[in-house]
Amino acid sequence: MASIHITSSSLLSSSPKTKTLLFHVNAAINVPKFPNLNPSLPSKKLFQELNGFSLSHTHNHTVIPSSQTNIAADRDLIRSELYAILEIVADRIEMHHNIGEQRNNWNTLLLNSINMITLAASTMAGVAGAAVFGGSAASLLALKLSSALLFSAATGMLVIMNKIQPSQLAEEQRNATRLFRQLQAEIETTLAIGNPTADDVKNVIAKVLALDKAYPLPLLGAMVEKFPERFEPATWWPSRRIRGGANLRRKEARIPRKNRNGWSEGLETELKEVMEVVKRKDVEDYERLGNLALRVNKSLAIAGPLLTGIAAVGSVFISPESSWSAIVPVMAGALSTAVNGVEHGGQVGMVAEMYRNCAGFFEMLEDSVEETIEEDVERRENGELFEMKLALKLGRSLSQLRDLAKKSAYSRTEGSTIDEFASKLF
Repeated sequence: MASIHITSSSLLSSSPKTKTLLFHVNAAINVPKFPNLNPSLPSKKLFQELNGFSLSHTHNHTVIPSSQTNIAADRDLIRSELYAILEIVADRIEMHHNIGEQRNNWNTLLLNSINMITLAASTMAGVAGAAVFGGSAASLLALKLSSALLFSAATGMLVIMNKIQPSQLAEEQRNATRLFRQLQAEIETTLAIGNPTADDVKNVIAKVLALDKAYPLPLLGAMVEKFPERFEPATWWPSRRIRGGANLRRKEARIPRKNRNGWSEGLETELKEVMEVVKRKDVEDYERLGNLALRVNKSLAIAGPLLTGIAAVGSVFISPESSWSAIVPVMAGALSTAVNGVEHGGQVGMVAEMYRNCAGFFEMLEDSVEETIEEDVERRENGELFEMKLALKLGRSLSQLRDLAKKSAYSRTEGSTIDEFASKLF
């Protein structure tokens, strides 16, 4: 670049202000000269580095994706999916909670309404019977028709109420709310640990769908059968994969004999003995109680509408010729009120559902233990942690769980029956 040249003589003859001005002008104009660069290469390289690529030093300039960037993106996607499922689970909790309260209100309101209708109809039938001795034909007819209509209305309402079993529906929603909250806590724990995988997402989705199937929200078409042929435990967990015998033997052969990942042969034997107690005592007891509650509920559900139907028919046949004609509808109405009070006031359907849920809980424990033992040791949950969780689920300490396993082994050796249940909670 050009610069201004000033001779020494002129510089010497200049004033101090002129010397200072010339010095600053010369410094501003003399700019250092930079080498010529290709402007396209740095921008391309910078773009590739910012987007996770690196340039090779070969002539072809092959672009290689960064594996670390892909892994981080996959983890972010998995966490986003778990957070999305967590929002859905929270919505399910609110839905089941609200619908459970609604169906509990159904049970109370329908029971009170039906009992009031039945008692009013019984009173009218009694008054009609008394009017036989001194009432007019018109008043007698009005009382008879009113009583018959009220008994018929009570019969229809009872058929619907006994079919849907509102107390049992409310218990289903309470159980669903509790189980969805468990799932919510499980997802939050997985996210807090900080290393979720794609398998975690699949398992959570399977659990959500299994809960939706076990505790459906609609009444028509998807409602759980309230009066099955035989008692069946509830199933709200995904059915485990059935493994072939050869594959199972290979997995058992790879299990080491030494303690590894908290597991040992002694721990596996202990868990199997505990599950034997669960099968022989807890599951059998709850199946027996569940079948009993189911039979009682069936009998009461049939008896209530049958009695109100008899009362409706009996009201029509109240006549002046028979002084005993009003006894049948009055007594049938009173008995129907008592039956409805026992069935729906006592919430027999809720009790049956409670037994169904408890029996399902023990079956879930069995599946969990069997599936864990069949897995490779490296893929199992830590053995000490698994043992502690099982003990707490059964309401026991670790020492109590181990004592139970010893009692079970001793009773099987001696051929006797163990006198203790596995669970201390139910």
